[in-house]
Amino acid sequence: MAKDSLVKGTLILTMAALVARALGVVQRVPLIALLGDIGMASYGIAFNLYSMLLVVATAGIPSALSKMISERRELGFYAEAARIYRAALWFAVGAGAIMTLFLYIIAPYYANITLNPQAALPIRTLAPALLLFPLIAIMRGYFQGRQMMMPNGISQIVEQIFRVAASVALAYMLLSFSLDWAVAGASFGGVVGSVAAIAVMIYYALKLRRGDRAEGVAAGSSSGSSSTGSASSSGAIGKQMVDRVDQSSLSFKSIYAQLFKLSIPIVIFSLTVTLVYTIDSSIVTLLLRDQVGEASAQEILGVLVGRAQSLAGIPIILAIALSQSVVPIISSAYSKKDMVEVGQQTGKVLQLSILSGLPMVLVICLAAGPLNGFIFGNIKGSAIVETFAAPIIIVLTISSIFQIVMQTSGAVLMGMGKMRPLVLHVIVGIAIKLVASFALAPWFGIYGIIAATCLCFIVMAALNLLVLRKEVTYTLLSPRRFLGLAITTIVIIAVGMGLGSLVHAYVWPFGHARGDAFIQAAILCTVTAAAYPLLLFVTRTMGVADLQHMPGSIQRLLGRVAPKLMKKGN
Repeated sequence: MAKDSLVKGTLILTMAALVARALGVVQRVPLIALLGDIGMASYGIAFNLYSMLLVVATAGIPSALSKMISERRELGFYAEAARIYRAALWFAVGAGAIMTLFLYIIAPYYANITLNPQAALPIRTLAPALLLFPLIAIMRGYFQGRQMMMPNGISQIVEQIFRVAASVALAYMLLSFSLDWAVAGASFGGVVGSVAAIAVMIYYALKLRRGDRAEGVAAGSSSGSSSTGSASSSGAIGKQMVDRVDQSSLSFKSIYAQLFKLSIPIVIFSLTVTLVYTIDSSIVTLLLRDQVGEASAQEILGVLVGRAQSLAGIPIILAIALSQSVVPIISSAYSKKDMVEVGQQTGKVLQLSILSGLPMVLVICLAAGPLNGFIFGNIKGSAIVETFAAPIIIVLTISSIFQIVMQTSGAVLMGMGKMRPLVLHVIVGIAIKLVASFALAPWFGIYGIIAATCLCFIVMAALNLLVLRKEVTYTLLSPRRFLGLAITTIVIIAVGMGLGSLVHAYVWPFGHARGDAFIQAAILCTVTAAAYPLLLFVTRTMGVADLQHMPGSIQRLLGRVAPKLMKKGN
């Protein structure tokens, strides 16, 4: 098993994340048709709570383990690296058992608190997945430490395929019994996905072990057949190193101390978005029931968690994935105290995340109605879906541009080792989210709750940028670029809204709601997506030189599409 380069590894994980996100959106289509938005509310409550606990159990651990493993293997401390891996595996087993038991016990209490008691069964059905996911996360961290990203990417894709297939199949089969059992069956798809993922990781782990043994045998044979003094000396040094490491192995206590010190701040930061979504799924029914009634509040919650959250997550995946290839450079430059390079790369990664995330935000917002109609539909003819679906998707997707800045700036701070202020910003942001939700919901309903989410991301992004400003000099967007981007955004919004009115009035080729929505969405998405880069170049917000900062895979693609343009840049 060969090591993956940084670019190749980033590309593998990027494609895996995009495929996983696409499958997640695809899954919602048949589930909404089978369960309805009220059923999706229960499913969303279970999934968001599960996701939060999953982040607690797994996030940060792979990154911390990867760092510890790669450092020791680089120094030749192979026995020590193996012991760290074993300690992490035991932690995964314990964490998985505790999290599963915890989720199973609190399920009915949490469901009652959210005023959705029917969510208890799907929560409990999903709980066994937590037995395996900490173990999967540890194995992914180990492979990452060995610079092998393919197992991680393949396991993510296989997990999603099995989860989606099992969720839809079980929901369909159990719907004849009751809606509650159908929702529980959809939740159990997460358990099936975890079994598929662990099977993939075990396959690659066995393959890696065979490879390591083969390398060890080859190395031993080579050493034995060599008669040179240098070879003998090298073999002696290697034996002394192995003996020294075996005699001074780290205790599990010291391993866990290092692991948690590195991972806890990452866990807290990684928890932000999942925690915000979990808060929403917990309080929407509570805050809206007096305004619209409990049944309508549950249906609005189903629209939020089943439709809006899945679409609003797309721009974030694209932007964060593109910026990943630049962030390690910041970490390297900061360790050398090259603050000029840190400032330059900070500006580049922030600009890249904004320029790559904004077009998806615009596309989804301007085509929200047709996209919702085509992807999710309104099979039951619900008035709530007709009224709230598109606006909720638009408002939540607008918040994602601030989430992009928050997550990217947070990643830069992590690269600089500034974990304490980052954790403080998370605490401040979540506090603002809670206070603003309860303050705004009585006035603006569901839109007040989503506005509180947006405010949380804005505050966290602003605080992150202020800390970065104190550390380094960087340019987020120059006045010229900011003006060009503003003009581009305004023109696209105007064109998109005008075109949206036209297609809504005149484009009905099939006389079938879903088919017509597909054509309308295709027209709006194509025009909006094509206009964005064109206007960026027209307004000189982006030039040919900026294309050189894109990941190598993107540059090669542009080189095929527009070779003259790329040559000009060189």
